[in-house]
Amino acid sequence: MFGYNGKILRINLKAGTHKVEELDLEMAKKFIGGRGLGTKIMMDEVDPKVDPLSPENKLLVVTGPMTGNPVATGGRYMVVTKSPQSGTIASSNSGGKWGAELKFAGYDVIIFEEKAENPVYVSIEDDKVEILPADDLWGTVVSKTTKILKEKHVKGCKIMTIGPAGENLSEMAAIMNDEDRAAGRSGVGAVMGSKNLKAVVVKGSNKPMVPDMEKIKEMNKAQLARIKENGVTGSGLPTYGTAVLVNILNELGSLPTDNFQKAQFGDAEAISGETLAEKYLVKNTACYRCPIACGRLVNMGDKQVGGPEYETLWAFGSDCGISNMEAIIEANYWCNEMGLDTISAGSTIAAAIELKQKGYIKEEDLDGLKLEFGNETDIAEWVKRMGYRQGLGDKMAKGSYRLTDGYGVPELSMTVKKLEIPAYDPRGVQGQGLQYATSNRGGCHVRGYLISPEVLGIPEQLDRFALEGKENWTKTYQDLTASIDSLGVCLFTSFALGAGDYADMYNAICGTDLTGDDILEIGDRIWNIEKIFNLEAGILSEEDTLPKRLLEEPIPEGPSKGWVHKLPEMLPKYYKLRGWDVNGIPTKEKLKELGI
Repeated sequence: MFGYNGKILRINLKAGTHKVEELDLEMAKKFIGGRGLGTKIMMDEVDPKVDPLSPENKLLVVTGPMTGNPVATGGRYMVVTKSPQSGTIASSNSGGKWGAELKFAGYDVIIFEEKAENPVYVSIEDDKVEILPADDLWGTVVSKTTKILKEKHVKGCKIMTIGPAGENLSEMAAIMNDEDRAAGRSGVGAVMGSKNLKAVVVKGSNKPMVPDMEKIKEMNKAQLARIKENGVTGSGLPTYGTAVLVNILNELGSLPTDNFQKAQFGDAEAISGETLAEKYLVKNTACYRCPIACGRLVNMGDKQVGGPEYETLWAFGSDCGISNMEAIIEANYWCNEMGLDTISAGSTIAAAIELKQKGYIKEEDLDGLKLEFGNETDIAEWVKRMGYRQGLGDKMAKGSYRLTDGYGVPELSMTVKKLEIPAYDPRGVQGQGLQYATSNRGGCHVRGYLISPEVLGIPEQLDRFALEGKENWTKTYQDLTASIDSLGVCLFTSFALGAGDYADMYNAICGTDLTGDDILEIGDRIWNIEKIFNLEAGILSEEDTLPKRLLEEPIPEGPSKGWVHKLPEMLPKYYKLRGWDVNGIPTKEKLKELGI
């Protein structure tokens, strides 16, 4: 058995029991692992209509066959559950070192069931599994929880935890590992908090077996060379991190500003990757077996902390009209400590600012704090108030859709399926907009990164305003991404690698003979089963849309001036290509073709 340990750890938090089950390897191979396998287990074991924060929902932590194995970026894992934010299937990806450690401990999947009566955490040291009291940890921030548990448990253990936001059931709560790595989106931290589960400590001592180390070394040598030679993975990301994109998107007129009221930010240079590297960077940081090292360790006053990524610089920067890098670094730090998704947190503050701008939020609601575009004075304080659910922060902790809907103006929320759209204005990148609208977890850029061909010219340069053929690119990227997420490697490798390379990777580790077409077909299968889950959960295809602003209000100025998103022209072609009917529902023929 190669690539998989063959074991599922099932933990019933209510009963305080655990058992080890055998992994169905045929099912695992059909869905690869990670995101795909987790979704399949959810479909088999959980009613899609379940209340996400009820004990009946399950929380799955799922590795991929590459996780913990000797391949580039083989350290990713997925958290799979039903999202309290969007109501869709949630599968949130994280890196760092924790996922590989779980694989070393001998497990492919952890399934958390029911709800503990009191706060607990779980300790896993190979075959030794304990459910331990966490009353003294409840309420602590992420770094403190991590420090306490590292001191208490075996040297080299890795910590996954929620912060106060997860405990307080914020719909945008993240699950954190290694202090500043996050399974960030869809509110998975709230599901963990709803189960009274504070943390999971893991230490493993056995690396997975491989069929032919020489073959793996040969494959790695070729793939690493391509990663190093690629302009994004070999130069841009190592030098500036993901923040390299700030100036690029701003120059194109597709950097959302002031809650998407504009698409260019006059002070973009101040929040750019170049400025971060020049003035604040201490060193690069890397996840398990990562040759790219896009992570940032930065100075924050007299502390050194995990630095903001592109999406965070945008969310607390141009989207809130803020050009103060120190304020953004502090806001990012407090998101990590609270356990909050930085995209949703910053976007929700931007929506709140527009609510204040338009008179819906009154001065007396602010408890003396500032809430204005361009005013960074209290941005970190708003993050803390969302985490602790204090004052107006209690409403904001629900995300921008529920916040704006509470004031009767949900159109001011820049979300798809109630999940905040990231840092690319789709009016200026039409393919990316189609991907946003059709994403199975809502507004998400990493379910099909059309920025690669539309902006970066990888693997070829597309006209970002063109509509023709974008449905083909969108489907291909979505299917490929589904398989990458399921393998347990980082999406960033796809700047340099293609479907055939991932097949080579899988074959070298698992001793199989998949082709690139097989990888895409498996991705298609995963995409369709996610869609079925959502449909059964009541997330109908009417929600495959974009915010009214992006469909009806042209970009007011800059290189993308005058554009709205042309989704109505693109969506029917996308549905047809997917083998779905005109209502966006997979046909029986399509499901039979995919073996679902």
